[in-house]
Amino acid sequence: VQLQASGGGLVQAGGSLRLSCAASGRTFSTYAMSWLRQAPGKEREFVAGISGSGTITKYADSVKGRFTISRDNAKNTVYLQMNSLKPEDTAVYYCVGGLTIASMNYWGQGTQVTVSS
Repeated sequence: VQLQASGGGLVQAGGSLRLSCAASGRTFSTYAMSWLRQAPGKEREFVAGISGSGTITKYADSVKGRFTISRDNAKNTVYLQMNSLKPEDTAVYYCVGGLTIASMNYWGQGTQVTVSS
């Protein structure tokens, strides 16, 4: 599985961005997908995950109520809608795929999100 993330950019605090991650292959719906992020000088952290069917989602406490993960299996794409962005959301965001949300077997390249105060 190859993953291609896009949609990052520079936004002011309180603004919104939508990240997309396009996957190759015909078995996309069998993979759980997640978004992780890594800020400068910090460890990589889990942001959100979604099951293959899209019926199960999980979020880090820091983004609950602000971020929404979704997927379109017909388009082999997973999304991360980010609202009410904060400067502390600034990081490189990675999309990741695996058999479960916890397993991270396939990684896309990161996309930079910068939130200015």
